[in-house]
Amino acid sequence: MKASIIGATGYTGVELLRLLSGHPDVEIAYITSESQTGADIMDSYPHLRRFYSQALVSMDKMDAILAESDVVFVALPHGHAMEVGKRARNAKARLIDLGADYRLRDTAVYETWYKVAHTDRDAQAVYGLTELNREAVKAAKILANPGCYTTASILALTPLVAEKLIDTTTIVIDAKSGATGAGRGLKIGSLFCEVSENFQAYGVASHRHTPEIEQELSKAAGAAITLIFTPHLLPIGRGILTTSYAKLKTGVTAQDVQEAYEKMYGGEFFIRLLGQGGCPATKNVRGSNFVDIGWQLDPRTGRVIVMSAIDNLVKGAAGQAVQNMNVMFGLPETAGLTQMPLYP
Repeated sequence: MKASIIGATGYTGVELLRLLSGHPDVEIAYITSESQTGADIMDSYPHLRRFYSQALVSMDKMDAILAESDVVFVALPHGHAMEVGKRARNAKARLIDLGADYRLRDTAVYETWYKVAHTDRDAQAVYGLTELNREAVKAAKILANPGCYTTASILALTPLVAEKLIDTTTIVIDAKSGATGAGRGLKIGSLFCEVSENFQAYGVASHRHTPEIEQELSKAAGAAITLIFTPHLLPIGRGILTTSYAKLKTGVTAQDVQEAYEKMYGGEFFIRLLGQGGCPATKNVRGSNFVDIGWQLDPRTGRVIVMSAIDNLVKGAAGQAVQNMNVMFGLPETAGLTQMPLYP
């Protein structure tokens, strides 16, 4: 099958190229860049030599891209995928958007948090957190690939919410991400001298992944959830670690918590359960599509503490997109994604 990548020169786009280079059923049809049209992708990323030598084209070729591709990955900032999505609905290609344009079911919520008008309200996109929405993913024409913080947070908390083991009014998520989460664009906050030997919170009480996390946890709970989400920037290249806190309901035991995780994720290849006392580490998932989840009970406060780790560019972006593509096209779900994590 033929895959194309819109926005191939960002970190997510080039991570897609890395993963798809090892996929047994996919070849690359088109790769686009508006700033580097006509250049070879190797000029921007020399590590691709011997794997890719292909010219970047403009989105002006969108009609050909949609007609000649089975799947199109859109790896653009929010606000740019909707025009592609509208054109894709009557085209051959199925669309996987790695940005935020189709993640929120309520377009008014999207406009409030992203400050952009939503121009494709009838898209009927599927939210592609694969482990929780696999059946819907199979039939998706337009698929919203979840955010990186959201993937780590939602997967960590859903078993507790779904099994009604916690007081959902007490959820606090403390999350940390590597600098690649901000993309490849030049930003002062992402410069080496700003990030190195530094650690700080940002987007406090205002981060755009908050409504996405609330949306999916509310769906699992069957009731509206409002929570606290605070992200931090780590002085590392890639990786996300979340630590989430919630008050346990009266009588909930460690066995109840363990059974909830085993029930939901026991058969999931990409979710590795570390159990009670397990502390995930970003280095243990680096370069892979794995999610490591561990937890602990605090009997003094009656709270559960859940930790999760992912690679923000793989399970938090490109890897999850490939996993969703596999499900959409009836391919083995692990195809192209069985790389062992990079260590050290």
